[in-house]
Amino acid sequence: MSLKNENTKYAFKIFRFDPDLDKAPRYDTFVKDCARGTTVLEALLSIQEIEDDSLAFRFSCRSAVCGSCGMLVNGAPVLACRTQLSNLIGDQVLIEPLPNMDVIKDLVVDMKPFWNAYRKVEPWLHADEEKEPKKERHQSPEQVHKLDPYINCILCASCYGSCPVLGMEEDYLGPAAIAKLFRFMEDSRDQRGETFLEKVDSPQGLWACHTIFRCIDACPKDLRPTDTIEALRRRLIKYRFKKFFRLVK
Repeated sequence: MSLKNENTKYAFKIFRFDPDLDKAPRYDTFVKDCARGTTVLEALLSIQEIEDDSLAFRFSCRSAVCGSCGMLVNGAPVLACRTQLSNLIGDQVLIEPLPNMDVIKDLVVDMKPFWNAYRKVEPWLHADEEKEPKKERHQSPEQVHKLDPYINCILCASCYGSCPVLGMEEDYLGPAAIAKLFRFMEDSRDQRGETFLEKVDSPQGLWACHTIFRCIDACPKDLRPTDTIEALRRRLIKYRFKKFFRLVK
């Protein structure tokens, strides 16, 4: 039998907790034979279908686009749909929910804090309401290309779950929200202006980041949220200086 057709026996140790029924979390272990190429999500679906239909987890597109299936696998934040078992070390697979968010059930976490932080940065293009545009706001290829490194965020919350700052400061906006703010402030069509930076000029905003770079390691789309935080910090400092010198003149 060729290697690619061989099955491997894996032991899946899965975090289980239902706050409405359980006094404390536990871990259940399921042993399954899985073919080469099987993903963590496919294994979870098989366990749910055959072994325990009460197992709860999120998924949708199965194509690493929706970001629904973010979770910890062997301690690392990943998308379950793009993580193949054969790429993991060993045959023991520890599956847990993303940290920094309350558990709703098993691997399903409460994303409200993540979305609340996201809304605070107003992640849409701001227009000057006093000047109604007479034509579309076009962008040059160069202006579009400038945004390429920042537009692929799928809001999976892997960076949010991996950020150690959020373990200490639950009101921190988090790397995803700040990176999204940078994406829009870099957009040539956005007209919110630098005064908007005052909304993130706080110990829970730009200044909370400790530049540990966990968010960069966690991002399944190879984005670099820490770089955007540092860029906005520099922009905020320049804005402060400009504002100060205007006041002293």
